[in-house]
Amino acid sequence: MTSQATTGGPELQTAAVTAARTGRRKPPRAGVPRKLTFDYVSFLIVFLGLPLAIFLIFVISPFVQAVYYSMTNWTGFSPNMDFIGVQNFVKLFQDTTFLQAMGNNALLAIVVPLITLSIALIFASMITVGGPSHGQVRGMRASSFYRVVSFFPYVIPAIVIAILWNMIYTPTGLLNGLLGLIGIDTNQYAWLGDERTAMGATIFVIVWSMVGFYMVLFVAAIKGIPSETLEAARIDGAGRFRTVISILLPQIRDNVQTAYIYLGILALDAFVYMAGLNATGGPGNSTLVMSQYLFRTAFEKGQFGLASAMGVVLAVLTLLFAAIVVGLFRLIGGKDEGGRA
Repeated sequence: MTSQATTGGPELQTAAVTAARTGRRKPPRAGVPRKLTFDYVSFLIVFLGLPLAIFLIFVISPFVQAVYYSMTNWTGFSPNMDFIGVQNFVKLFQDTTFLQAMGNNALLAIVVPLITLSIALIFASMITVGGPSHGQVRGMRASSFYRVVSFFPYVIPAIVIAILWNMIYTPTGLLNGLLGLIGIDTNQYAWLGDERTAMGATIFVIVWSMVGFYMVLFVAAIKGIPSETLEAARIDGAGRFRTVISILLPQIRDNVQTAYIYLGILALDAFVYMAGLNATGGPGNSTLVMSQYLFRTAFEKGQFGLASAMGVVLAVLTLLFAAIVVGLFRLIGGKDEGGRA
């Protein structure tokens, strides 16, 4: 056998030498400035500078302006304003109507995500793993049909949904008519005109309109779970309920957390639903929310400074809500193996 065959030939030797030299190449020292090439600078401008500028102009700047206006007595229709410090905030927390609106928002932020996500998870589980208990893990029959039907309310604009359900809830509306057909005499009950049912009827509408979207979101997340995991759980004797609680929920915990935050933000606003269902805030302000009261204060009373203070409080409460949800999910779920919460 020749020496060339033993050593692998000149081509192989050249590749080995090149690889060895590349491997011995020292990494760039820390602290040494990188050479500013055209590609590097253009990358920074397009993918860092431009998004940062848009974020500062359209997100941070309006919020800073709102904070400033909240400390003035600006009427909104005059360039003249006086700086009054935190008087607007003191006035807000002495206003019983605003405190009631804040309480209604808190109720919505707790109840709406809890009910919506629970129903969405049940539907998603039925569509993905709710099929026969033998054979391959699959969903119930005609799952695609149920998915489309459940998602349909989400494609309808929220204001249209609110107006439709406002008409359904009227004393001579469809709901009382259907109840009368099955022998329940409601005596033309005003579902949105009674403090006992106004908030419950409103929550039902929001839940009905949002369940389909989050069901599809959970279905997509469950589809990402390896089928071997679900089949192994079935072999071990896990039923559908145990599979959902012990397998599906831990695997899609991040999706549930994100969905809870999004729904909480919607509930803390809820302006469109409330304006369409009960524009006056309901009987005894039972459905009044902060965004409604903000709109009324700004455009009906001309107190834009006070309304800006309401907006700042609403923004702070939204951030606080998101932080609480993230903290609770970290506390409940613990940390993953990689240290990620």
